[in-house]
Amino acid sequence: MQPELVIFDCDGVLVDSEIIAARVEADLITEAGFPIEAGELAERYAGLTFHDILLKLEEEAQIPFQASLIEKAEKAVDKALARQVQAIEGAIEAVARTRHPRCICSNSTAKRLDAMLTRTGLKPGFPDTVFSALDTPSRLPKPAPDVFLHAAERMNADPAATFVIEDSEHGIAGARAAGMRVIGFTGGKHSYPGHADRLTEAGAETVISRWADFHPVLAALAEWSETI
Repeated sequence: MQPELVIFDCDGVLVDSEIIAARVEADLITEAGFPIEAGELAERYAGLTFHDILLKLEEEAQIPFQASLIEKAEKAVDKALARQVQAIEGAIEAVARTRHPRCICSNSTAKRLDAMLTRTGLKPGFPDTVFSALDTPSRLPKPAPDVFLHAAERMNADPAATFVIEDSEHGIAGARAAGMRVIGFTGGKHSYPGHADRLTEAGAETVISRWADFHPVLAALAEWSETI
């Protein structure tokens, strides 16, 4: 089954932003009364919006967080990313070599995505094909499948012939719920021991840790049907 569409996650897949965001958010959450390290935050909650991270922490720890913390975190993360974010090694070349229709599906805001893609030099690879979950009709972020299905509809692609590359369990859950095939990615600085196993358990057909392996793996999977 040749791909009709290749969907790239952005944070932690194309740009090394997850660890930067985790450091900022962990500091703010710790200041608010729940001590947590950046590594733990990235491992447990990568792929979720900060709003959803706070909801999960409130449920687990029974600690209410002020709503103003969300806006504070968004501004602080944007500021840190503007200074520090870089493309993951090999990402620009991998995108350029992707001859199938391609797009980005992300939980980040359109403004943040534009800033990161511009800073890292990735923007030319996605001139009009960047989809933020927050701009879809439902506005539901991953792990909901909505942003993936929205992108497939806009790109005139069959979800069953769409391949997604994701670094988080939540992203993989959303892509699988959309009926898409998934390659896991562990090449970001936020990766941790056991990361690949968790992505496989979440539904990734295989996992890569560097962009040099992407196209051979995509070609191999395209020749193999999950129904075989």
